[in-house]
Amino acid sequence: MKWKMDQIEMYSKAKEYVDTAIIPLTPVQWGKDEKNIINMGEYTNYLSDYIERQFIGRVFLFPSFTYLKFESKEEKIRRLVEWDKHLYQEGFKYIMYITADSEWKIVEKKLPGELIWLPAISTETTKTDQFKKTIQEQVQQVMPLFSLKWQEEPTERED
Repeated sequence: MKWKMDQIEMYSKAKEYVDTAIIPLTPVQWGKDEKNIINMGEYTNYLSDYIERQFIGRVFLFPSFTYLKFESKEEKIRRLVEWDKHLYQEGFKYIMYITADSEWKIVEKKLPGELIWLPAISTETTKTDQFKKTIQEQVQQVMPLFSLKWQEEPTERED
C-alpha cells in the first residue's frame, strides 16, 4: 500500500496486518552534482515501489524523507527519528529506510529502524528490460532482510 487516497481504505481494512513502514531516504541538492543526486532519488523510488508491490498487504510505502545533501548528519537523524517515532506510535512495529545515499551507512547505528542501502544504477534507461531485470534482482536480494526482520521482536522506541 502506498501514500495514495485510493489505497487508504484498503489500509484501513487490513491495518492489523500492515506492520511495516517503508521510508525512502532521498537527498536534494542543486548547483552541484544534481544529476547524480536526482538519479539516487529516482533509483530509491523505483526500488521502494518494487519492494512495496512484493509485500503488498504487509507494508506501507510512505512518501520520501527528503533532506538537503549538505544538511548536518545530526539534523537529518533528528528529523528521521521523529518520523520513526510517530509511525511506531501509530502501530508500525518495523520501519525500514531505503536509500542509495551511502552517507546513511555512516550513521546507521544511530537509527532506530533498519537501513537498506543499495548503490544507485543509472535511471536514464528505465524503459529497458535490463533496468527492470536489475531492479528485480536487487529486490530478490533484499527481500530476505524483511523476512529476517519480521522473525525478530520489534525494536522498542524511547518516548
